[in-house]
Amino acid sequence: MTLKDILREAEEKMKKTEQVVVHEFAGVRTGKASAALVENIVVDAYGAQMRIRELAGITAPEPRLLVIQPWDASMLHPIEKAIQKSNLGLNPTIDKRVLRIAFPELSTERRQEFVKIVRKMAEDARVAVRHVRRDALEHMKKTGKAGGVTEDEEKHAERDVQKIHDQFIARIDEHLTHKEKEIMTV
Repeated sequence: MTLKDILREAEEKMKKTEQVVVHEFAGVRTGKASAALVENIVVDAYGAQMRIRELAGITAPEPRLLVIQPWDASMLHPIEKAIQKSNLGLNPTIDKRVLRIAFPELSTERRQEFVKIVRKMAEDARVAVRHVRRDALEHMKKTGKAGGVTEDEEKHAERDVQKIHDQFIARIDEHLTHKEKEIMTV
């Protein structure tokens, strides 16, 4: 594996980490109804663990209302229980063949709790990016010792890995700042 291949692989892994944190951020409530809030909640269904998005259609007909319509009516109660256990502070109500989730206005304390959760997610993503950097540097050193790579080429590649690392850390921080602003906006 060449140094360029190692760099490319590290950048791909860092990009995936960024995508994961952005997707996790989408699941944090901001006061607006979003299907991303509940779609990944796991439900005990048919003797297996399934996500709500695999069991029902999720719509947001109004800014503060989510409607979940299971494809199988027998899944209404299991979905309701899973949402209540999810620790999102949501209380669904069953209305015939659908679940309705009304979103109350978030209190300042609850908004601050969500900011803490988002900061933890961002820190986890930063740690993952650092691990990718460390693995890439170790791989480069092994490649350098195996031969065919000069010290200058190795040092240059290490600087490139550091630049990529810094870019992705900055991107994660930008996503965090944006999400914090979104959460704290009343």
